[in-house]
Amino acid sequence: MTENSKPTNYPALYTLIVVFFFWGFIAAGNSIFIPFCKNYFHLDQFQSQLIDFAFYSAYYIGALALFIFSTISGRDLVGKWGYKKSIVYGLLFSAFGAAAMIVAVEVNVYLGMLIGLFIVALGFSLQQTAANPFAVLLGDPKTGASRVNLGGAVNSFGTTIGPLVIGYALFGTFETISDAEISNLPLNKVVYLYIAVGLLFIFAAALFHFSKKVPPGINNEPMEGADKAKKTLVIMTLLLIALFTPVFLSYKSETALHIESLQSQLKAATDIQTAESLQSQIRELMHPLELKRMALLFGALIAVVGSLLFAYNRAQKSPEGWGAMKYPQLVLGMLGLFLYVGIEVAIGSNLGELLTQDEFGNLQSSEITPYISMYWGGMMVGRWAGAVTAFNFSSATKKILTAVVPFIAFGVVLTVNTIAGFNMSHLYFFAICVAIQVIAFFISKEKPVTTLIAFGTLGLAAMIIGLLSSGTVAIYAFLTGGLACSIMWGSIFALSIVGIGKYTEQGSAFLVMMILGGGIIPPIQGKLADIIGIHNSYIVPVIGFAYIILFAILVKGFLKKQNIDIDHIEGSAGH
Repeated sequence: MTENSKPTNYPALYTLIVVFFFWGFIAAGNSIFIPFCKNYFHLDQFQSQLIDFAFYSAYYIGALALFIFSTISGRDLVGKWGYKKSIVYGLLFSAFGAAAMIVAVEVNVYLGMLIGLFIVALGFSLQQTAANPFAVLLGDPKTGASRVNLGGAVNSFGTTIGPLVIGYALFGTFETISDAEISNLPLNKVVYLYIAVGLLFIFAAALFHFSKKVPPGINNEPMEGADKAKKTLVIMTLLLIALFTPVFLSYKSETALHIESLQSQLKAATDIQTAESLQSQIRELMHPLELKRMALLFGALIAVVGSLLFAYNRAQKSPEGWGAMKYPQLVLGMLGLFLYVGIEVAIGSNLGELLTQDEFGNLQSSEITPYISMYWGGMMVGRWAGAVTAFNFSSATKKILTAVVPFIAFGVVLTVNTIAGFNMSHLYFFAICVAIQVIAFFISKEKPVTTLIAFGTLGLAAMIIGLLSSGTVAIYAFLTGGLACSIMWGSIFALSIVGIGKYTEQGSAFLVMMILGGGIIPPIQGKLADIIGIHNSYIVPVIGFAYIILFAILVKGFLKKQNIDIDHIEGSAGH
């Protein structure tokens, strides 16, 4: 440590890292919660994906609200409160969400659970806005990336543990339970889980609040104006509300209720002729209704993409009033993060339904936990390896660790699942996919543009192989999506905010808003699955990975024109 460098505040850092764990634990656990709720509440695939819609749209709403309040006051609201106090507020808000979840579970209402998850994630949004810059503040700025990467590594461990704990809370056992039996399961363990989670939120908040070693982290930098950007985001939000609302209402429409009545009659039908007649009537009514829903959801996707491309086009012609959005790398990066988070979540959240198909093993929902844990564990495999580059090791040591750490992380995923009682022998050969990821790391050479192209290509190839095959090969291919997504966040984020100067804080806020993709893309894939089948619906992440590769190529050109050295840009490991 040099004489002028700032020592790392380790007690505060370790306290902060607990918060990173929470994000991963709850987010990955949703992938188990989705197939459970589908069977428990008798939902279609789109309705089950509303868990992601509620959770990730809260990040967007929270970040947008903070941005609007901050621009009105002319001061960054989180900076004004201080990072410490903001995290305390966020944790208490999440604790309130946990309480709402407990009430919803007790009264057995799916909508109430969605509201509870929304409130939990609103708290996460505030925590996340404060946590990343706070981690940088807790020591020498030059080593800030390593502290954020450490948080990302712990976050990823949470994504590995989350499915196991939540799976046990939902199913009450690690033994197989048929999907038909799920609707009869008691939910008392879910209540206990959220009581524990809520108490942990309160405990972490108290730890932050009363710790004298955690600095307040007040930042009184003025907030840069961006009226045109604000108006565009508000209009985009209103369009999303206008397009999603009729989809929700359609489930209580006269046609939908008539379909439900026919489905009840079908279950009670005793002769083949009556059953065939009822099936024909259901198809005739269902097909146009599903196409209408799909059109509205596709319109929601167009609203986001169109709004960002509109901002990109207008800001290039007249940059005044657009704030950080006047930089092309930022706007295209917002779209990149929107799609990245969307496909990362969609692959995992739809995986449970995929595995119930005959050609993918015909598993029960209670049997999918190790696969979900491996998918999100793949994020940990990549992020642990990505964190190696943030430390000041020699070149030779970095190469050795880059080759070894992914397999250690893979071993951790296998071990925790084995301890939980799952037979993991069918996933041993996934080590081949981990080896391919290691090759991608060496190709990337710590350069963000090359990293996105290499890992984007890995993800694209994996999804195409998954679409064109079935069985173990396809399962491995789709699980490889986790390995491909693992370190994209940091590279997209870093390339999006580099060179935007005084707009860096504002640009970061815009990027955090794009976690919205996790709320929009999975329901779209879910509804597509209702129409063309769950396997074919994986065309969605193919499109997402293709754009990420395109973004890397385009941003390279933009940054070269701005005379920015793209080979020495550092990013964080995860969100």
